[in-house]
Amino acid sequence: MLTERHGLTAAEAARRLAADGPNALPGTTPKSSFAIAREVLSEPMFLMLLAAGGIYLALGDRAEAIFLLGFVFVVIGITLAQERKTQRALESLRDLSAPRALVIRDGVEARIAGRDVVRGDLLVLREGDRVPADARLVDGQLATDESLLTGEAVPVTKLPAAVDGSNEAKVSASPGGEGTDALFASTVVTKGVGLAEVHATALATAGGRIGADLAATTESATAMQRASGTLVKRLGAVAAVVAVAQVLLGWWWDGRTLLDSLLAGIALAMAILPEEIPVILTVFLALGAWRISQQKVLTRRVAAVEALGAITVLAVDKTGTLTMNRMAVAALAVEGEEFAPTAAVALPETFHELVEFAMLATPGDPFDPMEKAIQQFGHQWLAGTEHVHDGRTPEFEYALSAEILAMTRVFASADPTGHLLATKGAPEAVADLCHLDVAQRAAIHAQLDAMAVRGLRVLGVARGRWRGPSASTSTAENSASAAVAQPAWPTSQHDFDFTFLGLVALADPPRPEVPAAIAECRRAGVRIIMMTGDHPLTASAIGRQVGLSERPAVMTGAQMQALDDVALRERLRHVDLCARLRPADKLRLVQVLRAGGEVVAMTGDGVNDAPALKAADVGIAMGERGTDVAREAASLVLLDDSFARIVAAIRQGRRIYDNIRKATRFTFAVHMPIIALALVPALLQWPALLLPVHIVLLELLIDPACSIVFEAEPEAAGLMERPPRVSEDSPFAFVHIGFGMLQGLGMAAILLGGYAWLVAHGEAVEQGRGIVFCALVVGVMLLILANRDLTRPAFGGLRGQNPWLLRMALAIGALLAAVLGIEFLRGIMQIAMPDATGLALGAGLLVAFAAWLEIVRRLRPAVRASVRELA
Repeated sequence: MLTERHGLTAAEAARRLAADGPNALPGTTPKSSFAIAREVLSEPMFLMLLAAGGIYLALGDRAEAIFLLGFVFVVIGITLAQERKTQRALESLRDLSAPRALVIRDGVEARIAGRDVVRGDLLVLREGDRVPADARLVDGQLATDESLLTGEAVPVTKLPAAVDGSNEAKVSASPGGEGTDALFASTVVTKGVGLAEVHATALATAGGRIGADLAATTESATAMQRASGTLVKRLGAVAAVVAVAQVLLGWWWDGRTLLDSLLAGIALAMAILPEEIPVILTVFLALGAWRISQQKVLTRRVAAVEALGAITVLAVDKTGTLTMNRMAVAALAVEGEEFAPTAAVALPETFHELVEFAMLATPGDPFDPMEKAIQQFGHQWLAGTEHVHDGRTPEFEYALSAEILAMTRVFASADPTGHLLATKGAPEAVADLCHLDVAQRAAIHAQLDAMAVRGLRVLGVARGRWRGPSASTSTAENSASAAVAQPAWPTSQHDFDFTFLGLVALADPPRPEVPAAIAECRRAGVRIIMMTGDHPLTASAIGRQVGLSERPAVMTGAQMQALDDVALRERLRHVDLCARLRPADKLRLVQVLRAGGEVVAMTGDGVNDAPALKAADVGIAMGERGTDVAREAASLVLLDDSFARIVAAIRQGRRIYDNIRKATRFTFAVHMPIIALALVPALLQWPALLLPVHIVLLELLIDPACSIVFEAEPEAAGLMERPPRVSEDSPFAFVHIGFGMLQGLGMAAILLGGYAWLVAHGEAVEQGRGIVFCALVVGVMLLILANRDLTRPAFGGLRGQNPWLLRMALAIGALLAAVLGIEFLRGIMQIAMPDATGLALGAGLLVAFAAWLEIVRRLRPAVRASVRELA
C-alpha cells in the first residue's frame, strides 16, 4: 500500500491495474478488408449492379457480366486502398496516448509504460514530461502547459496541497487553474520538479470524460448521400416498371421470344439505371481525398470532401491554429519608452540591461516556452556584447510561489562578498519587491494595461545586489558545502533590495500564412469565428493582427451560457470572437450554428475539441500537435498544422463538387438517347436499334468519361470568388440533371429522326443501325466537351488543361475504327459499313447535335428557371 515516499507495492499496483484496466483511451479499430467490401456492396446501386451482372451471366452474356462485376471489384479496390493509406498515415502520426512514466514503487524509482500507471501511483515529474494520468501534486512545484485542454498557450503554476489539508478540494479544479495542485493527463510539464499522486486514469480522467460527449455525438449523412440514395430508389423503381413493361410488350404484343424480351428488358433497365452514379461518388471522392492529401491534408472520412465546398462558417481555435503556439518577445518597456523588435534593426542601449537581467533570471536551456523566447531574443539582439552571460550558473534560486509570483536567481559577482540578483515575474509582484511608490506603480500599471490590450503576456524584470556569505562559502561545489551555505541565504525575496528595470511582453505570434488565408476565405464567402479558451483581450488582439474581424465585440463562455439557443444564434450574427470557452461551449456553438443552417468546419487540436470536431460538418484536427482523441473525431487532419491548408482543402472541395455536377449532368445527358433508342423502336415496332452489346461498348466510353475525364477537370475561373453553394444543393437535384436530360432528349430526337429517314428511304437495318450507333458514339465526345464549361460553345471545350481529354478522343476514334473496320465485330454488333449517303447523314446528325447543344446553352438561364419551377 501507499507509504511515505515509497509509493505502491508492485503487488498492489498489479491488483489495481487488473481491477481498473490499462491507463489508455480507446481508439478506433482499423476496418478489415472484409468490412470495407461489405460496406461498398451494401450500397443499393451496387446491389443492382450485382443483380444485373448475375442475370447477364445466367443468360450467357459474359462480356456485360464481366464488365459489370469487374467494375464493382475495381471500386472496392479503390476504396480499400484509400482506407489503408489513411490508416497508415494516422498510425505514423499517432503519439502515445499514455506516455512512459517515472513512478515510485516499493520505494524505488521505476520507468514504466504510461498504460500501466494506476490509481495511487506516485509520479516523479520534471520539465518536458507528459503527465500520464490525472493526479494531485504532493511535493515540489511545477508549471504545466494545459492548452490541449483549455486552449490557452500560457503555462499555469501548480503548487502542492497544504499540509493541514485545507487545499484538498483543489484536486477537483478545472484545467487551467492557477496555483492548484490538480494535474491532468496529456498535459506537459514546462518547468520544475514535483511528486504527484495519481487519482484517476483512462476514461476517468478529465480528458477521458470528454469521450462521453464524443460518443453521444452522432454524424448525419451528407446532402449528397441523401440525394443519391433518393435518386437510386426512384430510378430503380422506374427501371423495374419500364423493364417489365418492355418484356411483356415484346413477348405478348410483338411476338418475340421470352429470352429476347428479357434481354431487351434488361438492356432498357440498364439504360435507365445510370450505374455511373456510385462510380462518380466513390471515385471522385476517393481521388479527391488523394488530391487533398497532396496539400498535406489527410482525409479520414471521404464524405467530408463533399461538404468542403459548402462550408459557410470556419470555427477556428486560436492556439496552434491561428498562432504558432510558440511564444516570442513582442515588446520591451523601460520608463515609458517602448521597443518593438518587428520595427527595428538594432536594440537601443536603453533596453540592454533589461534584456540582460531577463536572461540572467532565466535558465540557460529552458523548457518553458516563455523562457525560451527570452533567451532566443537576448541571443539575437545582444550577440557579441558583454550583456550575454552564457554558462553563468546561479548560486541559489528562489522559485515562484503562491505568495510571491516572481523568481530570483542569485549569482556571484566580482566582489567576493557581494552577489548579483536577477528577478522576473508578474509585474505587480516585481514592483512590490522593488518597494516602488504609488506614482511609479501607477505608471507601470498603465503600461501593463496598454500591453494587455494587445494580447501580450507581460513580465516584470528587476536587478538586485546583496552582500552576504562570500562566494567561497556559498558556492555549491558539492552537497556538503551546499548544505552549509544555504542556511545563510535570506528566507524571502523581500529581504533583498531590487531596482525595477522594465517590462518584457511576450506573445504567441500569428502564423505568417494566416492573414492571406483569411482574406481568401472572406472572398469565398466563408465566415471565420475564433473559438478559444484564452483571455478576451488576447483573442481580440490576435483577431486584429490576422484580419479575422473588424468587429471589436468578444463573447465569453459565461456570457454564452446566459443565452438560450435562439438568443445565442442571434448574438453570433454580430460576434466573430469567442473567448474563455469550455469544451461544452464549443460543442454548443457548433450545434447552434448548424441548427441555424450554417455548414460548419471546425479546427482543433486538444482533447477538449473532440466533441465539437465530431459534431461539425467538417472537423479538422492538427496532425503535428493534436491529440489522438482530436484526430479520431475529425474528418480531416492537417499534416503540418498550416491554416492555409484549410483554404486549399476548401478550394479542392469546391472543384470536386463542380466536377461531380459536370459528370452527373453528362451522365443523364448521355443516357437519354440510349433510353430512347432502346424504348422507342419497340413501341413503334421498328427493328431494335440498340442491342446489349452496343450498351456494353457505350459503357466502355461513358464510365471513363465520368470517372476519369471529368474528375481531372481543372478548377473553374473565379472558383474562390463565389459564395458557398447551398448546403442542401445536390448534383442529383432535378435543377441540375434536368439540364442534362434536355441535352440528351434533343440528341435522341435527332437520332430517331435520322433513323426514321433511313427507314423511309429503304436503308437496310444493319446500315441504319451502324449510322445511328456511330453518330451516338461521336455524340458522347460532343457531350463531354459541352459539359466541361457551360459558359462557352461545345467546341470551346477543346481549350483548357485536361490530360485525359485527348486520350478520350483517341479512344473514341479507336473504338469506331475497330467496330467499322473489323468484319468480325461488325457481325457481332449486327451493323454494316455506311455508304456515302450514310456518312453524309451521320455528319449531318453531328452538326445537328452541335447546333442543339449550343441552343440549349444559350437558353440555359430560361431552362434553369423552368426546371426549378418543375422541381
